[in-house]
Amino acid sequence: MKPAAALDRILAVLADPHRRQVIALLRARPRRASELAAAAGLSPPAMSRHLRSLRKIGLIEESHPAFDARVRVYSLRPAPMAPLKAWLEETERLWARQLAAFKAHLERGS
Repeated sequence: MKPAAALDRILAVLADPHRRQVIALLRARPRRASELAAAAGLSPPAMSRHLRSLRKIGLIEESHPAFDARVRVYSLRPAPMAPLKAWLEETERLWARQLAAFKAHLERGS
């Protein structure tokens, strides 16, 4: 997949505030689906749809503890965020250059 396509998919999935909340919750530690649903104030079926979207693009992964295969624990996978991070860094460099040029222009004009 091309980097632009990967970035588009990540941004589309993260456009939903509930999915961003899941990412924020998983930054602290892996969590069960039921914990995520309760923290987000969503029904289990609604949370399942959000988790499926995040899993589909690889932002999270699912595991099952050895003591109970019915329990699903979700954790972050940071590698798929690389296209977003690279795009944000490139955008930040662009704006920094633009603002520095604007500042220089203003200082020359004064």
